[in-house]
Amino acid sequence: MARYRFRLAALRRLREIRRDELRARLAEALRAQEILEEQAERLDEQLAAFVDLRRRLLRSGRPDVSQLLEAQRYAIALQTMQRTLRGQREQLATEVASRQLAATDAERDVRVLDKLEEKQRAAHRRAAETAEGRLLDEIGGRRRSAVESEER
Repeated sequence: MARYRFRLAALRRLREIRRDELRARLAEALRAQEILEEQAERLDEQLAAFVDLRRRLLRSGRPDVSQLLEAQRYAIALQTMQRTLRGQREQLATEVASRQLAATDAERDVRVLDKLEEKQRAAHRRAAETAEGRLLDEIGGRRRSAVESEER
């Protein structure tokens, strides 16, 4: 019997390539998410440092008004950056969820073809075993016929 060949191998390969591309895009989005988280942590640290600085300036007895105004401008800039970063994080979270769904769907598409190949390969193997059994039965039948004709 002929050697087994999966007819949809090219399609499966294309789906594997797509799955791998989607996984890479997901990894990029997750890395971007990590970067934004790191930036958010640094921003939180800067805001905490600002609060501490402002407390020290106010406790000093005679605070320098220009320093307080400068600190307040800096705080407003940090808060603006925090809002912008929060918006970016929300957008990125949506993008990550979308990419995760796409990668999961692509993985499922590949698994479907893998299972189909397994079934077809098993059917091919059973057909080959059946054909081999028939051939052995036929050979055995011929030998019996030959032995019987010799005995006569």
